[in-house]
Amino acid sequence: MSDGADLDFFIKPIAGALGAEIDGIDLTQVEAPQAKQIREAFNQYHVLVFRGQTLSPLQQKKFAQQFGPLETHPYITGLDEAPEVVPIIKEPDEKMNFGGGWHSDMSFLSKPPLGSLLYAIEVPEYGGDTLFSNQHAAYMALSDTMKSILDDLQGFHSAASQYGRGGDSEKRNYGSMQLEVSDQAHQLVEHPVVRTHPESKLRSLYVNRPFTESIKGMQQSESDALLKFLYRHCEQERFTCRVKWEAGTLTMWDNRIVQHYALNDYQGQRRHMNRVTVGGDSPH
Repeated sequence: MSDGADLDFFIKPIAGALGAEIDGIDLTQVEAPQAKQIREAFNQYHVLVFRGQTLSPLQQKKFAQQFGPLETHPYITGLDEAPEVVPIIKEPDEKMNFGGGWHSDMSFLSKPPLGSLLYAIEVPEYGGDTLFSNQHAAYMALSDTMKSILDDLQGFHSAASQYGRGGDSEKRNYGSMQLEVSDQAHQLVEHPVVRTHPESKLRSLYVNRPFTESIKGMQQSESDALLKFLYRHCEQERFTCRVKWEAGTLTMWDNRIVQHYALNDYQGQRRHMNRVTVGGDSPH
């Protein structure tokens, strides 16, 4: 597929671990055959970057709907005309950015998202890149002994650290974004530590710093030690790619097999993105 033969667009890998730029396609004109090809590339590269796009919120939403039903974020207010479209904004005078630190979007849901589509409206002159990490590659790099330990484990996830009482949303000022603090965020959901991708069948690690609280059946000290090891392992540079944004860039990533990290290295500059999230299934 990577040579572009028999495709309606061109594919250029951006790193050895994951990620590809897709050229020669207008996302406002995508029909079912092209969407099928994009999905095949998505399953192969996990992160797809489309540059030079002009998308209204409704056009972004329409494109995303070709990959599944859309999520409305439980703790962030979306646009009035399209609640599924969440503005991700950092003003020049704001210190905190949204999405900083390695994470997997909304793993605190019983059915976490299939993926997210982030569209750049205004970007800083420098900085504000996003890093992505291939969690299948991270799993495959483990020893067979460690894989056998992890394969049958379950992790408890919640939104408490971000959206619960005393969490980041309550302690930190995200300024122009409307984030809700809720007791519901403290509810626990259970997911496998190693999940199987429902389409590609690839196995990948499925734990992340903000939302995975503990490993089922372990003492807290044991759980903390194992999770600390896994976090450091799965965030290694060799598993990653880096996306530099331009206005008009849309990047979509597979939340079932990728973690990401929005860098906060553009103080005094404005960054405005719109994010749409495609609903997923229960991890297995």
